[in-house]
Amino acid sequence: MSERKVLTKYYPPDFDPSAITRTPKHLRKTGPKVITVRLMAPFSMKCTKCGEFIYKGRKFNARKETTEEKYFSIPIYRFYIRCTRCSGEITFLTDPKNMDYRAEKGAKRNFEPWRDAKADNADETEQEILDRLEREEGLESEQMERDKMAELEEKMKDSKREMAIADALDEIRTRNARIERGEALGEEVLVRDREEREKGEEEMRAEREDEEMARRAFMTEEGERVRRLGTGIEGEGEAADGGKEMPPPPVPSFARVKKARKPPIGGLGIKKKPSLV
Repeated sequence: MSERKVLTKYYPPDFDPSAITRTPKHLRKTGPKVITVRLMAPFSMKCTKCGEFIYKGRKFNARKETTEEKYFSIPIYRFYIRCTRCSGEITFLTDPKNMDYRAEKGAKRNFEPWRDAKADNADETEQEILDRLEREEGLESEQMERDKMAELEEKMKDSKREMAIADALDEIRTRNARIERGEALGEEVLVRDREEREKGEEEMRAEREDEEMARRAFMTEEGERVRRLGTGIEGEGEAADGGKEMPPPPVPSFARVKKARKPPIGGLGIKKKPSLV
């Protein structure tokens, strides 16, 4: 810190101490009070010197000055800022009448359509303003109702679409389940048919084997005799060999036949007891 302290100061050769005059503070001319503040650009603007665009909300270190103008005892302030490109001075003022700001020099405010609409409506009477507000409110309420109806219709369409999708998915699941169940039943039916077919083939093969054995048995003499007996041919020896037919059975008679009398008791060897008289 010692090297910063100087004991002597430099005075140029052409220094004239008499030129230095000191004025008392109460006699000094004071201009408007200037304060350094930090602010953001209240509107988008274009520099008139270099054409640089300054967007709304950009931060600046500005000088704030109180002007002599007032609006109903509300003071109007002036702000000084520098262009970010050419460092040109830009000034703008507060506008308490329109609750806004207005550019003064150094920059031009960009076009804003809503501000022109407000300027057009500045000449309206109170009744016209009320009528216009009522119309706008009616239009807004109608628009809100229309929007609600449109939203309700959209919800109904969405719900119908979801129901249709759910029904289609259920139908697909049901068809797939039926197909799977049919495949399982088809396999069971095929197995059952194959078993029945094999069983029928075995029965037919057994019948053929029985018929073959019977045919071979009937080819012998004993088998031929048994076959003839089974067909109603009787007789032995020459009758059987000659193949003569049997005589027809006698015709039954329904004539009354007298029964033979029973033999007497004596004839049966039964003796009578002698009488005592």
